[in-house]
Amino acid sequence: MGYLPHNFLFGQLKMNASKNGTVMVKKRGHELIRDPMLNKGTALTREERKALGVEGLLPHRVMTMDRQARRVYEALQGKSTPLGKYVDLADLQERNEQLYYRVLCDHLEELMPIVYTPTVGLATQRYSHVYRRGRGIWITPDHKGKIAKVIREAVGERDIRLMVVTDNEAILGIGDQGAGGMALAIGKLSLYCAAAGIHPRHTLPVSLDVGTDNELLLEDDMYVGYPGRRLRGQEYDELVQEFVEAVVEVLPGAVVQWEDLRKDNALKILDRYRNTVPSFNDDIQGTGAVVLAGIISAMRISGEEITRQRVLVYGAGAAGLGIVRQVRGAVLEAGGNPGQVAVMDSRGLLVADQDFAEAYKRDLAMPVELARDLGMGEPQNRSSLLDVVRAFKPTVLVGASGQPRSFTEEVVREMARHVKRPVILPISNPTDLTEAYPADVLEWTAGKALVATGSPFPPVAYRGREVVIGQCNNVFIFPGLGMGALLAETATISSGMVRSAAYSVAQNVSEAELAAGMLFPEVSRLREISRKVARAVMRVASEEGIGKPMTEDERSQALDDFIWEPVYQEYTAA
Repeated sequence: MGYLPHNFLFGQLKMNASKNGTVMVKKRGHELIRDPMLNKGTALTREERKALGVEGLLPHRVMTMDRQARRVYEALQGKSTPLGKYVDLADLQERNEQLYYRVLCDHLEELMPIVYTPTVGLATQRYSHVYRRGRGIWITPDHKGKIAKVIREAVGERDIRLMVVTDNEAILGIGDQGAGGMALAIGKLSLYCAAAGIHPRHTLPVSLDVGTDNELLLEDDMYVGYPGRRLRGQEYDELVQEFVEAVVEVLPGAVVQWEDLRKDNALKILDRYRNTVPSFNDDIQGTGAVVLAGIISAMRISGEEITRQRVLVYGAGAAGLGIVRQVRGAVLEAGGNPGQVAVMDSRGLLVADQDFAEAYKRDLAMPVELARDLGMGEPQNRSSLLDVVRAFKPTVLVGASGQPRSFTEEVVREMARHVKRPVILPISNPTDLTEAYPADVLEWTAGKALVATGSPFPPVAYRGREVVIGQCNNVFIFPGLGMGALLAETATISSGMVRSAAYSVAQNVSEAELAAGMLFPEVSRLREISRKVARAVMRVASEEGIGKPMTEDERSQALDDFIWEPVYQEYTAA
């Protein structure tokens, strides 16, 4: 399949800038200052206020964006709770989107846990009670037969090139949150804009609001979502099919990131539509890629080869599936064998002699002969994590189970008995679901473990040294992957493109970061990392013949032309 034969005209997508760098604005007065993407608030100059009919609608003094950003940040410091900060930032985004992104970019490491994991989890739960204004598109069962019309009218003249789409059923580790899943889609797109520099005008959060089975939501008279039980089976499949067809018709070439779908739906939708619309599932592919990046970084510290690793993934949901696919692919690519990666679910080690209700688990299962050779031929010998760690002797232990503190002291000490530098990645989100705390892991391994977590943790003081805990967070993958696919104009997103994102992240962890114990870059470097990931993804798309052919210089120029900075431009009346 080749690249898409269309012109995105990226250079013309930044608010119709004229030749002298000013922006031609048609809106006037209240209409202008109520448009969050155009509103500059008190930063509108005297000339702009006069030309655009906003004289008298703003306080007298003209402020710079820097002063506005300082005022916003000072106000945020006065909020006592993360949710309070989240609500304030959401309100700012609805008033002045350019200022919102300036503040977010300036304080990305501090504010990412507010607009994304873990605070966004609470925001999804409280969504109906803190709701302010509609943002994005909700597709409900009432729209069946007219989804293309709904999208066309909702999008209007905006040139949408990137969507985060969720059906709200598997939000982080907290499950079905109904319409509240929109908060997660909005948060993801905020990071695309802040971390990769995609202009917010090109982004669209989408909730496939097909109902909810969350009893608390159904009983809540404040709930804003579709008030019925979830669509299942054929009805659900038909609505998703119509939605995908509508995207192809109305927004051809737009990249779709599937988010927080239940694992069976996630896998089915990914495999069914990946060649219909350029798309990927962040819970499957993004998680797999970021874990692979962490393992490769650990190998840079230990000096080991990936072909010599034994990887145990604790959790066989969508995240576990993605991790196994990416890690096994990398192991095989390097000359190893698939038996080096083992997987556990709630019943124990997955072995090929079991009957699996979920077909995808057959692909994850260990061969019966290998299980027998390891002393785990009988089910009772492979049911507990401790038993499997004792028999399999993993060098890498990944937690994707959502089972808090399941990496017990006994399990971690047993693992460390067999490995010089055990790699332990408890990545379940939010924080209270993590499989182990970094301080405990370091204590139990006498400081030998290489640790990264899904949620942010402070540095750990251990025996006179400070160990910085890197964040094994999909945010290092999806912004660059989505932007790279978009700029490559690819019609599909291949496994090679996803794996290239992982390699790029690992290769760009600095020597200083590795020396501090980090397996991932500082969050403050996200823009730099996302650009490098995007360029790697574009390169592989071109090499595989599925992306637009470009030289390295052309890729760099395409990124220069496309990446947006949240700064005010001069306005003139159209």
